[in-house]
Amino acid sequence: MSTKAKFESTRRRLSEQQAETVDRLTTAAVAVLRTHGFSGLTVRLVASEAGVAAATAYTYFSSKSHLVAEVFWRRLDAIPRETPEDGDPADRVATVLREVALLVSDEPELAAAVTTAMMGDDPDVEHLRVRIGLDIRARLNEALGPRQDPDVLEALEIAWSGALVRAGMGYESYAQIAERLDVTARLIMAGQR
Repeated sequence: MSTKAKFESTRRRLSEQQAETVDRLTTAAVAVLRTHGFSGLTVRLVASEAGVAAATAYTYFSSKSHLVAEVFWRRLDAIPRETPEDGDPADRVATVLREVALLVSDEPELAAAVTTAMMGDDPDVEHLRVRIGLDIRARLNEALGPRQDPDVLEALEIAWSGALVRAGMGYESYAQIAERLDVTARLIMAGQR
């Protein structure tokens, strides 16, 4: 995770001690998800797992959806943003989409929770959804290179978001979605004007 993201929560800037508390809570959230799933996850249960008072947890996270969205954001932010300038833009775009799709692929409970959480109407989730979307857009922009078609960028964003919803609904695994996104990105890139 970038240093900036570590010290910046959805609600405010964090001191080092507060950042450590948020780290403990997000780590505990993943542990609770593994055993209880999203339906059994509560901020109170996560606080207990993290050794933090529930009231303290609620100062950082407004809901379980907010907590899960923060976990996803932190994992996305931890993916290095080293886009090679040479090579085929289709390869670079496919790599970006694959990395994002595989972000939670080895943790099915977290993957399912992320989809549910990201669809929520909590204002803090909405803030993270925008932040995540802008990050994905920036990664795709970098992968496309300087001479890009805005319609191609939008098509890739729609493909990414639709694929993650499809995986979250259980139609395909995140690993299968990563493969499908590779094909889809190449089809979209081949259709450039």
